[in-house]
Amino acid sequence: MKKAQTAAKKPAPVHYDVSLLTDDDLHLFNEGSHFRLYEKLGSHLFAREGIDGAYFAVWAPDAREVYVIGDFNGWNKTSHPLQPKKQSGIWEGFIPGVGRGDNYKYHICSRFHGYKVDKTDPFALLFEVPPKTSSIVWDLAYTWGDGKWMANRGDGNRSDRPMSIYEMHLGSWRRLPQEQDRPLSYRELAPELAEYMQKMNFTHVEFLPVMEHPFYGSWGYESLGFFAPTSRYGSPQDFMYLVDCLHQHGIGVILDWVPAHFPSDEHGLGYFDGTYLFEHADPRQRIHPDWDSLVFNYGRRELQSFLISSALFWLREYHADGLRVDAVASMLYLDYGRKEGEWIPNKYGGKENVEAIAFLRRFNEEIYKSHPEVQTIAEESTDWPMVSRPTYAGGLGFGMKWDMGWMHDTLSYMSKDPIHRKYHHNQLTFRLIYAYNENFVLPLSHDEVVHGKGSLIRQMSGDDWQRFANLRLLYGYMYGQPGKKLLFMGGEFGQWDEWYHEQSLHWHLLEYPLHASLQRWVEDLNKLYRNERALHQLDFDPAGFEWVDSNDSQNSVLSFMRKDRSKESPVLIVCNFTPAPRYNYRAGVPSGGFWREVLNSDAREYGGSGQGNMGGVEASPIPFHGRPYSLNLTVPPLGAMFFKCKGNDK
Repeated sequence: MKKAQTAAKKPAPVHYDVSLLTDDDLHLFNEGSHFRLYEKLGSHLFAREGIDGAYFAVWAPDAREVYVIGDFNGWNKTSHPLQPKKQSGIWEGFIPGVGRGDNYKYHICSRFHGYKVDKTDPFALLFEVPPKTSSIVWDLAYTWGDGKWMANRGDGNRSDRPMSIYEMHLGSWRRLPQEQDRPLSYRELAPELAEYMQKMNFTHVEFLPVMEHPFYGSWGYESLGFFAPTSRYGSPQDFMYLVDCLHQHGIGVILDWVPAHFPSDEHGLGYFDGTYLFEHADPRQRIHPDWDSLVFNYGRRELQSFLISSALFWLREYHADGLRVDAVASMLYLDYGRKEGEWIPNKYGGKENVEAIAFLRRFNEEIYKSHPEVQTIAEESTDWPMVSRPTYAGGLGFGMKWDMGWMHDTLSYMSKDPIHRKYHHNQLTFRLIYAYNENFVLPLSHDEVVHGKGSLIRQMSGDDWQRFANLRLLYGYMYGQPGKKLLFMGGEFGQWDEWYHEQSLHWHLLEYPLHASLQRWVEDLNKLYRNERALHQLDFDPAGFEWVDSNDSQNSVLSFMRKDRSKESPVLIVCNFTPAPRYNYRAGVPSGGFWREVLNSDAREYGGSGQGNMGGVEASPIPFHGRPYSLNLTVPPLGAMFFKCKGNDK
């Protein structure tokens, strides 16, 4: 990136006869229907009659004056004024001599209270590396090499395809201790991450928000640059290279996107033109108490243009394959995180945020209208109905939803001493009552390994061997259950410490057999999940699941079948949640023949005790569990096993 200039250029005058904004642009923006707004607002490099420069446009309807300040004019607050564009609230101007890499801000003088402030550009494509705050004039020129992926990405994102997501934080996946522990850049990360994703058989990677954020400790969830990847790891083109590399290696990319709130830093969106432009005026609507951040005014039409343009921007310009929308519950409820008297009911007297609901529905409609091949995924932590159902049916229109209930129940169960688990058997079986109400993703995310919760392996009960066995069992149970899968980085090899964003993952643990064996278990689970249609094709269809025995609480054993559309190649999953092996344990199956043990978490190669069924079991014509045949099994301690009839192997 071009460094800030030490001496200002001779200021060139602003030209007002240059504009990217047509009357149609203004109309669509003001009515909330301009969804390529980043092509019109912000800074844009182009030549005018042989003169190189940059066009600037910013929305500040209650400004009295707006100036562009930056490297090119020595940060002079009055030398380069912009002019209002009709009655749109937008200020614009073309400044010759401004080049790629120039730092800039807008100096805004409000019509109210004598308020003056220097603001970064809401549409900036790049920012200075925090804690510096200037916007940077930039472009998106890049030659992509992922044409094959983009032409077919809808195939990999369909609901009947496997989706195994590796969630990660860019700055702490791997660091370089020999270089003062700095994070890998986007370009350094690209080949290493692509190779690792292929080795581990994940289908997608999900990045915690890459959008520019002033506070590193927010992990990106306090975003201010809704059109800019963070400059901490490189330029926009560097981030494009990372996405491009992943695509060329067959890995989909999902981005976390945060329209629920934004930070109150003075240089950002808050109180932008001396009024509450992006946020609500009333503090009972404006301030989110859980994060002490600001809440967008979803009912304002121009804000709809801004936010939906941002969402589509990452799908179009950065080739993202999906957006995971953070904190949806906080958007849906006016009283979320607020005490009595600290919130304002809607016009019907209820607690539902009708403007946010309308916004989310429109967001999803526009995404799927423009990009039917991608997915939107909601992190919604309540029982709000029909989150992942079409808007025409009364839903919010998301493609998928995180199953937070499954996560809470399952981790609670796995933390219990096995001797007590028989009294909590319903924590495992309850989700099948609601499992098909939504298109669920089963998340073991970053939120489960921070704030004193402990790492996943620390949350397992027992001694070290049992903790590893329990974690392998948890993953086996998870991959057997209907729903797409998500695992946060470090969980695949059993990192002992909580995740900390200022440190690398503890990769040295892979020198120890139990950690390396756990990693191999996750690798093989992903491979089986991807290759067996029965384990993914009907993730969202109740025809794809069938209990064999959900009631054996006394032994703390669960057994169930997963099926594909043909029903001809079912997979039997048997899970023992106690450290006591179960010998001569009978499970009903639909057909005779040899049922091959395709995976066993207790195998020695995964760090287990080596108990199992010697590669498989011949079905006996003994009816059991309402089925004409049955298997006489050895169910290993704290073990998960997958069986498939050999004659049905595909």
